[in-house]
Amino acid sequence: MPQDDIPLELPDPATAPELFENVLLRRSIAWFIDVTILGFITSAVMLTGLVAGIFTFGLAWMGLIFAVPLSIAFYYAVTLGSDRRATIGMTVMDLVLTPANGRPLDGWHVVIHPLVFWITSWILPPVSLLFALFTPRRQTIQDLVTGTLMVRRSPMERHWAG
Repeated sequence: MPQDDIPLELPDPATAPELFENVLLRRSIAWFIDVTILGFITSAVMLTGLVAGIFTFGLAWMGLIFAVPLSIAFYYAVTLGSDRRATIGMTVMDLVLTPANGRPLDGWHVVIHPLVFWITSWILPPVSLLFALFTPRRQTIQDLVTGTLMVRRSPMERHWAG
């Protein structure tokens, strides 16, 4: 056992089905919420860059190439990197991203998880969902790569406490 007596194995759907109840549907709705929020953030950054570009004779427009992806990365860093371990959409849908050891996500999880998600979504959109349909814990590609699991927050808190 590790020094903190925290279990290293992921919860099992057979022994804790309440953790996995409607997780794929909840993830899909959370994704729509997060994309809407990211749309507002990106629009604000683009508008700010547009106005700044007018005053800098177009120089600020070149910064948008970096500002937009950085603002998206900042959203994930602030939300997934927090103690809640969830984006705003995930929080609304009672979801939490949990690593295998039950500890808070480290920086690499917070960076790699959304990065793999967006790459797989752009290249082969249905592939990540297909993985989730055929894995027992409904894990997507980014979950498998980072060793994480998306579960319902309220039952998960009772599960880890027990």
